[in-house]
Amino acid sequence: MKSFYYNGRVYLGKGSFSSAFAVENGVFSEVGNDGIVGVAREGDSIHDLKGAFVCAGFNDSHLHLLGYGSTLSQAPLNEHTGSLEELLDCLSSFLDSRAVRPEGWLVGRGWNQDLFKGEKRMPSRDDLDKVSREIPIMITRVCGHMCVVNSKAMEILGVKKAFPIEGGRIGVEGDKPDGRFYDNAVNIVKSALPPPSREEIKEMILRACRNLNSFGITSVQSDDYCVFRNVSPAVIDECYRELEKEGRLTLRVYEQCNFETIGELKNFLAAGNRTGKGTELFKTGPLKILGDGSLGSATAHLSKPYRNSSERGFSLYSPEKLREMIACAHAAGMQIAVHAIGDECLEEVLRAYEEALKAHPRHDHRHGIVHCQVTRREQLERIARLGLHVYAQSVFLDYDNHIVFKLLDPELLKTSYCWKTLMLLGASVSNGSDCPVELPDCMKGIELAVTRTSLDGTGPYQPAEAFTLTEALDSFTSASAYASFEETRKGLIKEGFLADFTILERDPFRTPVFDLHKIKVLKTYLGGRLVYEA
Repeated sequence: MKSFYYNGRVYLGKGSFSSAFAVENGVFSEVGNDGIVGVAREGDSIHDLKGAFVCAGFNDSHLHLLGYGSTLSQAPLNEHTGSLEELLDCLSSFLDSRAVRPEGWLVGRGWNQDLFKGEKRMPSRDDLDKVSREIPIMITRVCGHMCVVNSKAMEILGVKKAFPIEGGRIGVEGDKPDGRFYDNAVNIVKSALPPPSREEIKEMILRACRNLNSFGITSVQSDDYCVFRNVSPAVIDECYRELEKEGRLTLRVYEQCNFETIGELKNFLAAGNRTGKGTELFKTGPLKILGDGSLGSATAHLSKPYRNSSERGFSLYSPEKLREMIACAHAAGMQIAVHAIGDECLEEVLRAYEEALKAHPRHDHRHGIVHCQVTRREQLERIARLGLHVYAQSVFLDYDNHIVFKLLDPELLKTSYCWKTLMLLGASVSNGSDCPVELPDCMKGIELAVTRTSLDGTGPYQPAEAFTLTEALDSFTSASAYASFEETRKGLIKEGFLADFTILERDPFRTPVFDLHKIKVLKTYLGGRLVYEA
């Protein structure tokens, strides 16, 4: 039995359109004009799109699906980040309204001190002690690269004084730790949290899937192993596979496999894991390496100091360890994706890629740079020359437009967030949200890609780097499919491709660019199956 859809504005990619398509056995069987309905037979279903805009299902090429699902059950600090007092009130209310298990922690995520009214400082352990001294508390900054804990948590962690941590640090105020943990130090806290059960992990995944489907998303490339450092990657993979077997997984997941040590990576490879292994719903993707921190926490590793500071941030691995990880994965045939926000971190990553490719030449590796924000011109040229893929987050400009001029050296400002230049140089560029850093709002991301202007009107920053609307839409569909070696199977409404598609309430090509973020998703289909309806 086939399902026919006609009388639509059907976007086929690269600026071309049709009006109708048919779905059979989970794939597009015909694509063309309304006349294809004429071949429908008894038992087939026919759907009038009534002029609605349809495109391939959105593919967020870098986020944290499990982390998003976990965040959805935590204190929603992203909604209460107007001031430090508002943040603390949110935590207190959340604690009062929910029972915390005897061994449980009060956890929240999403605050951003730059949005505070009044004093714009990061919370400390003393602030969190006002909420509770009996229950351990951990709150994670919106970027995910630093967290704050209270005195009870410090007691459980056994941290009485700061100590050196490679790729991280513990904050100090006076002569005692202030409760702030940065980058690799955050894992000290994560390891002390009670691990969730398999059923809890599965519920987190399902909760995130439902929300992602509501944004028109049908595929994600997700870094999940870093969410619970005390849960093995094998358990997380098993949870996904169980949900797939049960018929409850409503997204296609390409797992970005995050490991901290070379030993973990070698064990993963020894178990037979490789990029591309799996099914069309869940498969192993690249090795994911966290290279440095974030701009908002001033831990991204820059070649020049942050403005009004002597600090340059730091990388989370020594150059030697980074080269070892990349060389090992590359030699084993794995794809690799490295988070690099600062240009000094990017330099270390590019050198490691160059060495690995020289030792073991491989043409279609599709290794990549996640974020690729602060860059130098010659680095952009090397990225293209090496054939690297870039996982951009245009939506970051909504916030970063407010901070880049305060943080970056003027010379670096001229050559950063240059994703259009990378495309013109020949590099492949996909788009995503890094959710839960940002909401997985693809239409907002598309608007930011086109306008380079924050929703409050700040900007545009580097307007010459703006995408066309076609490029922006393709960056969330076909370009993201390319990032996972699936460009011949999904990312387009095309005969023989997986029937993943999204119906919008308005045509983006007939909508003012500053209204693109207002376009709502009406329906989302995965393999021809309706998985979301507004």
